[in-house]
Parts: sequence; C-alpha cells; structure tokens
Amino acid sequence: MKYLIFFIASALSVGVTYSQTADPYTKVNSPFDEMNPVISPDGNTLFITIANHPQNVGGRRDPGDIWISTKTTEGWSTPSHGGRNINNSAYNGVAGISQDGNVLYLLSHYKADGSSPTTQGISVARKAGSGWSTPENISIPYFINRATTLTGYWHEAQSVVVLAAEGYNSTGAEDIYVTIKRGDRWSELINLGTVINSAYQEMSPALNAEGTKLYYASNGRKGYGSFDIYVSERLDDTWTAWSEPVNLGKDINSEGRELYFRLFPSFGISLYTSTRNSDGYGDVKFLSDSVRVTPPIVEVKSPVVEVVEPTEPAKINSVTIKGRITNAKSGEAVAAQIRFTSDSLFTADAAADGNYSIALSHSKSYSIEVNAPGFINLSEKLNVISSDMNVLELNFKLQPIEVGAVVNLKSVLFEIGTTTLLEESYSELNVVVDFLKTNPKVEIELEGHTDNRGDAKKNLELSQQRVDKIKSYLVSKGISARRIKGKGFGGSRPIATNDSEEARKLNRRVEFRIVKN
Repeated sequence: MKYLIFFIASALSVGVTYSQTADPYTKVNSPFDEMNPVISPDGNTLFITIANHPQNVGGRRDPGDIWISTKTTEGWSTPSHGGRNINNSAYNGVAGISQDGNVLYLLSHYKADGSSPTTQGISVARKAGSGWSTPENISIPYFINRATTLTGYWHEAQSVVVLAAEGYNSTGAEDIYVTIKRGDRWSELINLGTVINSAYQEMSPALNAEGTKLYYASNGRKGYGSFDIYVSERLDDTWTAWSEPVNLGKDINSEGRELYFRLFPSFGISLYTSTRNSDGYGDVKFLSDSVRVTPPIVEVKSPVVEVVEPTEPAKINSVTIKGRITNAKSGEAVAAQIRFTSDSLFTADAAADGNYSIALSHSKSYSIEVNAPGFINLSEKLNVISSDMNVLELNFKLQPIEVGAVVNLKSVLFEIGTTTLLEESYSELNVVVDFLKTNPKVEIELEGHTDNRGDAKKNLELSQQRVDKIKSYLVSKGISARRIKGKGFGGSRPIATNDSEEARKLNRRVEFRIVKN
C-alpha cells in the first residue's frame, strides 16, 4: 500500500547535542527568506525555496520559488533560479527527488500559462535534458488548502509525502494529514489527529529513513520561541496513532523560528532553517555527526538525538501574541488592526511590514477580528486559558475584496435540525456586519449547505431557512436587504464525503460570496 501524507498543526520535548564545522551554506543564505532545503540522492544538488526574491516569477511579492545550488569543494554554490517550468507565482517547493534523480515531487499545482493563484496540491516533474518537464498535477479528492504555502516531504520507499495545509477540517490553521495511494489514485486526506495537530499551526513535516518518525514545526505548544521543531513516533499503520511529540531542545530551537528539519543520513547531516542569528529571515542551518535518541523515543539512525527535557520556564500570567498579516493571494504584507475581545477590548496594529505584537492575559479566551482597508474582515477564536506558553505566533491571511471571493463562516452554527443560531455565532456575524458597513458598495450572496443525511427536499428547505435567518439578522443590524441575496443548496454541494461525522460536519456550513464590489 502506498501513502501520501499531508500535514495541516502538536509537539515532544528533547535536547540535542551536535558539533558544527565550517559552514558550507554561506553562499546559499542571503538577505531573503531561505526555506525547504532538500539534497538530491547523489549529494550534488541542493534545492531550496527563496521567498520575495526580485528574480522570482512573481517578483518581490512571490511567496517562494525553487532555486538550485550545486556542491563544490568549498561548499554549496550561490543558488540559481530553477526556471519557469517548476516555478509559478504561487509558493513552490521540492517535496523530494527519486533515487535515480529523474522524478521531482513538487509542492504546488501548475497551470499552462504559468500562473497559480494558490497552492492546491502536489505535482510531479520528470528529468528533461538539463532541466525538468512541465509538472503533472496530482488529484486528491476534496483537497483544499487555504494557506498560501504547502510544505512537505516525499518518502520514496513508502510512497509517502508529508505535507502541511489548512483544510476544511483543520484543528487550527495548518494541520497534518495523510492520503493513501491505491493503484493510480490517492484517497481523501485523513487528519493525523490531535496528538500531532494543535489549535495553531503545524508546518514543514518530514520522515526519517524508516518512515517511523515524524519531524515537524509547531507554534501550538510551549517551546523556546515561535515555531519549534518536534519529533513523534508513528505507533501503527493507521497514520492516526502517534506518540506524544518531543521538543528537539534549545540547541536547535531558539527564541526565533525553526522550520524544515530534514534528515539526510547518507551524508551524515540534517538540515533545517532558523531565524537565530540571521537577518530576520530563515537561513539554512546544518547538524553534523550523529545524534542519538534515548527513551521515550526509539533509536533513530543518523542523525541521532539525545533526549533531554528542557528547563521549565517560570509560570507567568500573560502571553505575548505576535505574528504577521499578509495578502492571501500575493503573500505581500498588509497593514491592519487586530482586535482581541473578551470582557474588554484590546487592539494591536500591524505596520506596513505586516508585523504586530501584543501582551494578553492567560486567564481569558478571546474573539479576534482582523481589519484592513481593501480586505475582507477575518474572524477567529483564541483560548489561552489552559496554555502555559509565554509566546504564541498567530499569522493571518486576508482575502482581497473582489467579486467571487468566498468566506466560510466557520463559527456560525445552528442547533441540530433547526434554524436556531447558537450563541457563539453572533460574534462572527457581527464581523460580517462591520465588513458590510465599512464597504457600502459590496453586495453578497449567502449560501447554506447541509450534509446528505435525511430527506433531500427537507435538507434543501432547511438550508434555505437558515440562509433567510442569517439575512434577517444582518438586516436587523442596519444592512440593506437589497445588498444580500441568499440561497440554500441542501446537501448538493459537499466539500467532503458523508462517510463519517467529521466529514459531515464539514459539509454543514454557511458561506458568503461577494457578487458586487
């Protein structure tokens, strides 16, 4: 059986000892953001993703193109752009290379005109002379990624690709998923579960040589900085049973951001990226020598990690929330205001670089609203009552206001089988009210959806009644009824199968679409 694994946010706590030699990546690292380092099986080629480089296909707004460096006697060469066949205006990255060097798995879908508005899957390119063929898109049923990046790793021996994406059933933002290859087809994504995935972000997954250990970055657990790297052991073949994740410790993780931990046992090294001692963006770092893992983690062949529990930080009663606001389509920074509401209102402003920071009490839960001119308001929930983290990174991607843009009202919920709104629905509906008042020319169409259980005609009627209920609420808050259309679709437009309660829950949703701007 073959597998393709997607990772869309969880964490184990460890310390790592290693030796550093002369840095062979001096020419690889630049003032731009280096990500996703992958070494070819012959050890002579390094693929990396570089964001916001002026020579990227999308220029400085491009969230990442693939660049290529070659091995020399003095280390790795200055990277060259990988070409337009394997790069477009979306995020591009290499998930892996076949042992014979002829097949390249890519973290993106591609279009004939070279454009791609968002990263919606993976692709395969094949060796063609000195370059690569036009990538062939791989279809995965019901796959969707709301994030602007898709990080992952292909494990050829097990036909497994590990990926991080923000799907319909994400626990938080990006979560970790698996899809299984049966014949020539890939199955739907299966979420790896809450042992791995947190309410926040999980990123840049990879597997060890045996395919038994998962390495990934998360900002959803108490760590040393924003994103820390963790390791977890797969307990069976379901891909949903995992050991408690362990933090790789302060020798790797820092107060900055660590991502993209990759093991290359054939060369006796591991690579990752870090903002520690960098120019503010990720730089490629490496570990040499062996690293041994002791219980509770089973021995990992090169590198080997020695498990040492990190020192517990002193308990504090506040948490620093920081992050970056970006354009969901271009990846460009957005100046915005972030409102955190509990029993009081707290605000943070993201400047032109999109960055913000605010200190909040640990003893409360918050409703979050992100506002920026020209963008659709974003609504989220945050509960830090049970958290003992002192720093939490929350990044937000805003959709530009344009005809056709669709917003899923994730927190707008009804009592089962009725048109009665649950109390937690009103905070997000009020965000919609604010958006429509701030943008008086915008007109929307509400869309109601159910799962496929029960009578199809009654489901259609119920979805229409729920749309009418929401429209009535918006009108009661001062929005003109002429600006709001509404239609119920019942169970005719599923975004997942209806084979499980988790999937049916995804299909029971309310969305709005901008029809006039």
